[in-house]
Amino acid sequence: MGCRFLRGLLPLLLPPPPLRVRHRMHSLECVQPSKRPRCSLMAPPRIGTHNGTFHCDEALACALLRLLPEYQDAEIVRTRDPEKLASCDVVVDVGGVYDPERHRYDHHQRSFTETMSSLSPGKPWQTKLSSAGLIYLHFGHKLLAQLLGTCEEDSMVGTLYDKMYENFVEEVDAVDNGISQWEGEPRYVLTTTLSARVARLNPTWNQPNQDTEAGFKRAMDLVREEFLERLDFYQHSWMPARALVEEALTQRLQVDPSGEIIELAKGGCPWKEHLYHLESGLSPPVTIAFVIYTDQAGQWRVQCVPKELHSFQSRLPLPESWRGLRDEALDQVSGIPGCIFVHASGFIGGHHTREGALSMARATLAQRLALVSPSHPLIQ
Repeated sequence: MGCRFLRGLLPLLLPPPPLRVRHRMHSLECVQPSKRPRCSLMAPPRIGTHNGTFHCDEALACALLRLLPEYQDAEIVRTRDPEKLASCDVVVDVGGVYDPERHRYDHHQRSFTETMSSLSPGKPWQTKLSSAGLIYLHFGHKLLAQLLGTCEEDSMVGTLYDKMYENFVEEVDAVDNGISQWEGEPRYVLTTTLSARVARLNPTWNQPNQDTEAGFKRAMDLVREEFLERLDFYQHSWMPARALVEEALTQRLQVDPSGEIIELAKGGCPWKEHLYHLESGLSPPVTIAFVIYTDQAGQWRVQCVPKELHSFQSRLPLPESWRGLRDEALDQVSGIPGCIFVHASGFIGGHHTREGALSMARATLAQRLALVSPSHPLIQ
């Protein structure tokens, strides 16, 4: 009986059969091997770039990659040794290969002529890409969605993707590829660009210590901070301004039947860039002539829309007879009580009330209509 009792206990005392081994083997068969054999408990991923003198483009490329969760702990390997580069998960700005499937992002080879437009049809930018532009092209939407706390399909991601390239990354691409902003000799020298500040983090030619490792880390910190600051500005200031202008365009017919006057719900909003971009999508098509809004003192402004974004000429300036006048003198000439001023060039005027500012815009539109009337003596 004692033997039978011990035999009954034996299965309970022995360890269970190795069922997990089969499960592990199954899991390993389902996981694709990485380019560099590594388990999750071993070394972090490696980003390779060249050693020696560094530039803004590879500093930005490495910094952008490190903002992604999968590369946040990545080791930066600075070398030109092909064997060491081959062991890296991502290689930027060195190696002479552009192959996104293998995560190789160099732009120095003679065969490379790619731009944002050529690799992403529909984009307007024709500047040759550097390693920064290549990383932004392939990882930018994912990165911005991560930083903005939304999905890649969010329209805000697409809008800010374009804005960040045009106003941050493209400059780095152009400088690294030696593409000038202008033809001929510049009128003055720019020495404080992001690329110039990164370059100054390299050791000077006559410093005894020519080690660039510490400087490259500082460069990555610099470009990362500026990228994040710029994105924060566009998200929390530029995008709300865009929404304000978009709403004003939607409500334009409630401000005036002509549809040529818009009213901003909040003064101080930078509106010109957004107006030019959004105006083209209006239906029915219309060209906005005036924007009215309140200033910091709570008084009303009527501002003429420039012919072009950076132009000093207005599409329709305030009447010449009003220009340079103030207060009562302006009231008498315009026939609109409560006027404050009209600038000497006619691009902006002020009034104490909303209705007064609106009347100034409407009176200017009426004078234009009178000038183009067939019965007007100036019309041949």
